[in-house]
Amino acid sequence: MSNPVWCLSVSATVVCALLTGCTLQPDYHRPALPVVNRWDQPVKGQLPAPNVVDSGWQHFFADPQMRQLISLALTNNRDLKVAALNVETTRAQYRIDRAALLPTIDATASQTSAHLPGGLYSTQSSGPATYHQYEGGIGVTSWELDFFGKLRSLKDEGLETYLSSAATQQATQISLISDVASDYLTLCSDNDLLKLAEQTMQSQQGSYDLTKRSYDYGVSTAQDLAQAETTVRAAQADVAKYTRQVKQDLNALTLLVGTALPASVLQHAKLDNDWHFPATPVGLPSDLLTRRPDIIAAEHTLKAANANIGAARAAFFPSISLTASGGSASGSLDHLFSAGTANWSFVPSVSVPIFDGGVNSANLDIAEVSKRIEVANYEKSIQQAFKDVADSLAGQSTYKDELNARQLDTAANQRNYDLSAMRFHNGIDNFLNVLVAQRSLYAAQQSEIAAHLGLLNQQITLYKALGGGWKP
Repeated sequence: MSNPVWCLSVSATVVCALLTGCTLQPDYHRPALPVVNRWDQPVKGQLPAPNVVDSGWQHFFADPQMRQLISLALTNNRDLKVAALNVETTRAQYRIDRAALLPTIDATASQTSAHLPGGLYSTQSSGPATYHQYEGGIGVTSWELDFFGKLRSLKDEGLETYLSSAATQQATQISLISDVASDYLTLCSDNDLLKLAEQTMQSQQGSYDLTKRSYDYGVSTAQDLAQAETTVRAAQADVAKYTRQVKQDLNALTLLVGTALPASVLQHAKLDNDWHFPATPVGLPSDLLTRRPDIIAAEHTLKAANANIGAARAAFFPSISLTASGGSASGSLDHLFSAGTANWSFVPSVSVPIFDGGVNSANLDIAEVSKRIEVANYEKSIQQAFKDVADSLAGQSTYKDELNARQLDTAANQRNYDLSAMRFHNGIDNFLNVLVAQRSLYAAQQSEIAAHLGLLNQQITLYKALGGGWKP
């Protein structure tokens, strides 16, 4: 007689082979890019580069201090760790969805013992009796045969959700790299502003002391002394403000990095470094956006919604399940697997939807509307990314012009201050002209630092907007 366990395994294998790839999912077609083919903001002095690929953050960020901070953040940042754990969760869920396609086979063993008193039944003439029954076997319980692809659609939905979370993790990493670089530049800028404020305060304190001596000798007026004091107090306030901002910048970097900052971070924090950011090619094609991790995640979410339509459609068709078991039963454990003890059961079931009050139809409508929503979200994410890149390209060109103008303005204000101080010392002008020139120079120097920060930040913003940099 055939072994029931072997027969059950063969039957399951045959059925699995027959159930191949039939789903009711719509064919997926990637939506067309809802933007023009290229950006129209050229960057001066660069040559066209039709082919660009991810350059890697180590290639893009050459400054040693910035590299060290980014490396620490990639190791210790908690948001990135949470994103990685979310990927593991969705991957495990996908494995659960995939396992639903296969039967769950369980092995069982049981013993039943019963004691009956004598004379319990009218036909029982003997005294009390004790009975034992031993059973062992394997079985499949409520395995749904996926004739119409519902389980396959759910598996595909789980796969796309997993891939979306993996792309989201990559987007989180790129955002983290960009945030660390940008916050470090902010620290450099505020540190430069602090040093400038300290230098200005010292200079203005010297001017105030000179005015005070002139006032004591009756040369300067009380108004001159008051005006000199206002510049000193304003510089002192700036020193306090930028000292606070530098400390807050360090705190923000510590949070991003997720661990203690290197002791030398403040020592090297200055904008006047050789940053060596790669030159931006002209003529970047807009289809570069499709490699941005957040857009990849949006497309996987769209594919998941497309797969969910297949599951919603399959709900209109019969559901076929199989429960089967085979094994051996005996009143004696020694003879459990002897000849003549085999037993088996085979219980197929079919559930046909007849009336559900429109639930299946409503679920299908929800699935189809959800897909249209995800199409709109996908297109919007591309449009937003296109705007980010266009803004960064425009910012690169204009910030270069602005920084050049700010540098010329600072030089002109420096000459004006030097001439005003010389004329004052020669007795030609009063001290008010010196104070005005000094304030103008200080404001010009602050504006130059802000423009320099803006130019450097455009490089980092474009790195993030293109999904991880570029390389001809």
